[in-house]
Amino acid sequence: MRLRKAARVILVGAPGVGKGTQSERLLQRFPQLSSISSGDLLRHNVKQRTPLGIKVESTMKSGGLVPDDLILRLIRNELNQRGWILSSHPAGNVITLASSAVTASGFPADHDSGVDAFMSSSSSFAPPQASDDPSASFLLDGFPRTATQAGRLDEIIPINWAVSIKTPVDVILERISGRWVHEPSGRVYNTTFNAPKVPGRDDITGETLVRRADDDEEVYRARFKKFQETSEPLLEHYARKGVLWEVEGLSSDEITPKLFREFERRFVE
Repeated sequence: MRLRKAARVILVGAPGVGKGTQSERLLQRFPQLSSISSGDLLRHNVKQRTPLGIKVESTMKSGGLVPDDLILRLIRNELNQRGWILSSHPAGNVITLASSAVTASGFPADHDSGVDAFMSSSSSFAPPQASDDPSASFLLDGFPRTATQAGRLDEIIPINWAVSIKTPVDVILERISGRWVHEPSGRVYNTTFNAPKVPGRDDITGETLVRRADDDEEVYRARFKKFQETSEPLLEHYARKGVLWEVEGLSSDEITPKLFREFERRFVE
């Protein structure tokens, strides 16, 4: 199933609505669609000890927010390296942050100057142009989360399909009340539709399953309220651009066929 143009997609939905499930299914169904995760890009930089990774490591470990400017530069750099945006950078003048920032002696190099160079590397150039080649199709995960971030992202590459996934909050609460997690692997079970073979035990290791702290109803309702506050302006931003599409359902299996049909209508030959 081939695409006729580049699909640049984000999924928006409340915690527990099933964005991860829908993302996985889209990526499996449409092989030309790639995943770009802001979190994965950051973690890769931390693992590779790049200047950016060293700078943000402590922030990430403490649960703090990485500045938007760093995320945006990271996304732009990734798209540029893949050839999915046509930049005004002279050939060979793109800072990749791919090289190690640790010297042979084992001590960090001057990562602040490296990040400064990264941050300023494209500020004096004209805005890039997005490739419309089908191979430049991606699902962007983790960013943007606010209308302000979306506006900044528009300056780099325009999203051409923003999907708002909606499930009643009471259904989500019922879903997460039965959710159990194997922390070392991240495997997730649910007592209502994906129960472990032995109650309270991971199928693979037999180790104890736990409940996530944020699966508590009171904690969830606070997170849901925060999501509503930030998502409403975000969705309005994409509605004004004519790229917002809303889908509702009580389960992921109900939502997926609708999602596939609309994706095919918009992007498939």
